[in-house]
Amino acid sequence: MDNNLVTLTIDDQEVKAEKGTTILQAARKAGIDIPTLCFLKEINEVGDCRMCIVEVEGRRGFATSCIQKVEEGMVVHTNTPNVMEARHVILDLIISNHAKDCLTCTRSGNCELQALATKFNISKVEFEGERAEHQIDDLSPSIVRDFNKCILCRRCVAACKNVQKIGAIDCINRGFDSCISTVGDHSLNDVNCTFCGQCIEACPTGALHEKETIDDVWVKLKDPDACVILQTAPAVRVALGEEFDMPIGENVTGKMITALKRLGFDKVFDTNTGADFTIMEEANEFVERFQENDHLPMITSCSPGWVKFIEMNYPELLPHLSTCKSPHQMLGALLKTYYAKKEGIDPEKIYVVSVMPCIAKKFERQRAEMKNNGLCDVDNVITTRELSRMIKQANIEFTKLEDSQFDDPMGEATGAAAIFGTTGGVMEAALRTAQDTLTGEDLEKINFEQVRGGDGIKRATVNIAGKEIKVVAASGLANAREILEEIKAGKADYQFVEIMACPGGCVMGGGQPIKSSKIRAEVDIRKLRADALYTIDEKSTIRKSHDNPMIKKIYEEFLEKPGSYRAEKLLHTSYRKREKYQI
Repeated sequence: MDNNLVTLTIDDQEVKAEKGTTILQAARKAGIDIPTLCFLKEINEVGDCRMCIVEVEGRRGFATSCIQKVEEGMVVHTNTPNVMEARHVILDLIISNHAKDCLTCTRSGNCELQALATKFNISKVEFEGERAEHQIDDLSPSIVRDFNKCILCRRCVAACKNVQKIGAIDCINRGFDSCISTVGDHSLNDVNCTFCGQCIEACPTGALHEKETIDDVWVKLKDPDACVILQTAPAVRVALGEEFDMPIGENVTGKMITALKRLGFDKVFDTNTGADFTIMEEANEFVERFQENDHLPMITSCSPGWVKFIEMNYPELLPHLSTCKSPHQMLGALLKTYYAKKEGIDPEKIYVVSVMPCIAKKFERQRAEMKNNGLCDVDNVITTRELSRMIKQANIEFTKLEDSQFDDPMGEATGAAAIFGTTGGVMEAALRTAQDTLTGEDLEKINFEQVRGGDGIKRATVNIAGKEIKVVAASGLANAREILEEIKAGKADYQFVEIMACPGGCVMGGGQPIKSSKIRAEVDIRKLRADALYTIDEKSTIRKSHDNPMIKKIYEEFLEKPGSYRAEKLLHTSYRKREKYQI
């Protein structure tokens, strides 16, 4: 007999569960569904919405299954008439103060509130009354906040405060006036928000969503004078299929390219090519700093949410940040210089669109530092979700598409670039090039398992050219804060640090397909998407950025070498102290 197990009965079914398990967990493990709204596994387990109520024999009232622990001999009923009536009333009350523009809502068809309304056959609202009206906050380049669609589940608050340790949003006011907002009820654009988008991924409704810019893309696609070039990030190809009911993590690169060409883009290039350039520049920068012991540890700069975070919270540590632009910005800069000259195209007529898993990229692309000769490196950023909407708008049957290849010359990339999309990937890719540079050899060992996996912080020591290099890869801003505090206090002896704003890296970015709380509780989404990227890497013919023949050619013809004057001008950037509150 296992003393760690308890036996209970749920809906006449005997269930064994570990001590400390909640009724909700035990029921789901037994295949019994209990509806939830505010519940988000390991992030928001507070029992606020009460949709998950059940009856427990021998007890008065209802038990909240997401927080009520199982007990030996407990008898639970999840669908009695009393439970069903109470849930109906709770749902009716929530809907009564909710905007009902479902047909035009960006979350229509993927809204947990909408799904429950359908499931419970809500055909009319019994408790019609006064509705609170709130102004929509759309001032930031990345996030739109529409409290008229908020159900006060506080999942976004938990993601921001508990996971990211930012606390840009919280519940303000009391009673009927309660709402989720910022300090002083100001715009997200004016407070300490990093635009990581984890609040969007947590939101069950359309109260938070990315600032959509696909209409601008459609306009450019119709412009006969514009050369519209699209580039797509590594994490997009292992998530886009989910928007068309394909398995989580399936690599849909070929179908994605075909769809993009059918949409009318003049060229479809691979941001992985930009990632290879990033590695060339970043590895060179690291080697120089390491040999000169200059501003170590060097910290990666690919994640714009992370960059905004350090600018606001640790400006004194900015000299540690790599000066490399992120991959899509590097590729954009090269498209409007090298490629434009090569193809005889006026750079002013080139319109670069980046498909990114990250909504902070919308903020990044409009930074003043991301321009060259008065032109933005990238003209528009759309998310994985936005791309899926464009494909659906064009009535393209995505799952039936044949495979296509990226266009030349900016479509040739290595396996090292593919793993940029997961935590530890940037570091591993950089170490592959750094070790060959330091040893002067073409080493066969290219996998750095020490920095792989889903842990929020991964510390390791790697031996390169007889020298020990201490590295750490952190994902999620709470973990980033922990690492920075160590560096600030002089307690860390790292030489190289990778930080990504989103827990798990870009595969879990704020612009990726949104999964319901139930799926998030049952499936390791990060692992499935990350494994797909590692598979791309393993199947690649070339797995080191410096071995990419196209990269070599562009350095020979245009950039000269990593860290050259032209490379510094086009591929590197600068940072500045940023105030947390513009109020």
